[in-house]
Amino acid sequence: MKKVVFSIVFLIPFLAFCQIEAINGQLLRKAVPDSRVDSVYLGINLPQSFTGEDVLIGVTDWGFDYTHPVFYDVNMQEYRILRAWDQYRNAGPAPAGFDYGTELIGKEQLLAAHCDTSNVYDYGYHGTHVASIAAGAGAGTEFRGVAPRAQLLLCSFLVDEQAAIDAFHWMYNVAQQEQKRLVINMSWGLFYMDYMDGAGPIADAIQELSDLGVVFVVSAGNDGDENFHIMQDFGSNSDTLKSVIAMSPTNNPANTYGQSVTMTSSPNTSFRFCFAVMNGSNQIIGYSPFYNTADGDASLDTFVVLNGTYFRYKVDIEQSVPYNDRPNVRLRVKKNTNSSYKFALMVVADEGVFHAWNVIELNNGVGNWGGDFTSLGAGWTAGDDSFGLSAPGNAPAAISVAAHHARPRADGQFYGNGAIADFSSHGPVIDGSVKPDLSAPGVAVTAALSSYTSESIQGTNPVTFNGRTYKFVSLSGTSMASPMTTGAAALVLQANPYLSAEQVKEILMQTTFQDSYTAQAAEYTAGTGKLDAYNAVLMALSMVGVENHSVSDSRYNVYPNPVIDQAFVVVETDAQQVYAKLFDVSGRMVDAFTFSHGVNTLSMQKYTPGFYILHLNDGKTVETKQIIRK
Repeated sequence: MKKVVFSIVFLIPFLAFCQIEAINGQLLRKAVPDSRVDSVYLGINLPQSFTGEDVLIGVTDWGFDYTHPVFYDVNMQEYRILRAWDQYRNAGPAPAGFDYGTELIGKEQLLAAHCDTSNVYDYGYHGTHVASIAAGAGAGTEFRGVAPRAQLLLCSFLVDEQAAIDAFHWMYNVAQQEQKRLVINMSWGLFYMDYMDGAGPIADAIQELSDLGVVFVVSAGNDGDENFHIMQDFGSNSDTLKSVIAMSPTNNPANTYGQSVTMTSSPNTSFRFCFAVMNGSNQIIGYSPFYNTADGDASLDTFVVLNGTYFRYKVDIEQSVPYNDRPNVRLRVKKNTNSSYKFALMVVADEGVFHAWNVIELNNGVGNWGGDFTSLGAGWTAGDDSFGLSAPGNAPAAISVAAHHARPRADGQFYGNGAIADFSSHGPVIDGSVKPDLSAPGVAVTAALSSYTSESIQGTNPVTFNGRTYKFVSLSGTSMASPMTTGAAALVLQANPYLSAEQVKEILMQTTFQDSYTAQAAEYTAGTGKLDAYNAVLMALSMVGVENHSVSDSRYNVYPNPVIDQAFVVVETDAQQVYAKLFDVSGRMVDAFTFSHGVNTLSMQKYTPGFYILHLNDGKTVETKQIIRK
């Protein structure tokens, strides 16, 4: 299995979050009402309030503060982190079935550890912020997460494909032990792990566990305002593809290696490539050798010497990827201390649609913000902002989330700027798949800040808890939009825990709402539209879970239907009792019943004529029946 390092998509400070105070009807901030999470909290025309109870939310990330009071319940009494796996911590013991890292189980071990250990971002804060958005309880502030009664599994994972897959399986194993549904959030992404058509070992693991009921939610990326992609169909244009590889500036140039260029082409094709070195006058002064993907797999760390100057680069070539039969290349060009030098990519092929992406690489192997491809005029190719989702956001089974500006509601109307965020990455995937799948609030969202971070983050709204001060911070990015959606998925699963992962994804996508801003955006920018948690929960309540029999093999029958006065409900399940709820067309629960095996009488006389849904739960499965009252 390919083992590579990757980059993270949270490089713009991310999201400003909003929350409902004590679930009492006050509409606070923007993000919660924008996604209609507040209506779910309040149980408006619902059988009850939904807050993620009995659902597990797994967060794969870095920078967790296990002690932050947002990870208690709203009264700061019940601790809600079940376990954490710090793959960097060497103290042990590792989780059952694994031989590295340390698993922390229960409140005592987690609080004693304080936070995850120093990793790729030293002592960071991103994971705390993301988990707080998905499931934080606010710590007495207005910054409450989407599913404040869900429980949490946290994994600080190594920068390695297998480590990420191990994290997924560990979370699944715990969920099986707890007998609870699981949603996994991934607010990270990379252009050199898995492959750019959505295939690869991580995508396979996501599909495998999705088939077992795990819901995966991932940020789409923050390169929507970068012209970091180029492409050419060599079947219709045989000219040499030439483009300047712009070197991205960073806040800390000393930590910057240079640029990482990922390249691929159509299945069963090959291409030849090199990079050129140019002086400050854009004159080419030398080339690397040309490399041909048809020559086979290769990996080298080498350099070109021009006029006494060393230009270092690394090349990794896969002639034909087993997952998709495509050639795959990663070219890493080290940034030269003499900033007057420039680099250009040159590609030649006989056939195939070629793609390349230019992103920064730091010395520690991470870094995921795009650098432009630029043109020098005729015969050169400028970059674009399309095909911008990396792994795992391009995985078919994952719910990939774009970011937009949240807008406050008043009298049922939106006010203010609700535009899709400029930085939010655009699709499609190179195989033509539509991504991202939907959009959620992702600009200036306020959520918890790790009190153990080694980064210079000031934070706001201090809260004192157990003698320690904890703060919140406003950040922006698709890293924030993803946990908004993760929390909404937890609400959906609380409402109907028998849905398949595919059904949860379909529900979230089908219930999105459109506005003038999504109308202005392409399908490959905002997916099906903006997250609407309320209508998602309504749809979940009306659907039959995956474990139920088909309609032709139903264990319930209702007759006559349509009904005037009295209906009969035939129960053929083995359960001693079946709990039934009757909902009207608006989703409001109008009555509740208990049925037993055999024929049960259901009086419909007191209900107004119209369409109703009978929700039947035998403790193992949920099934619904449509009833028309004449």
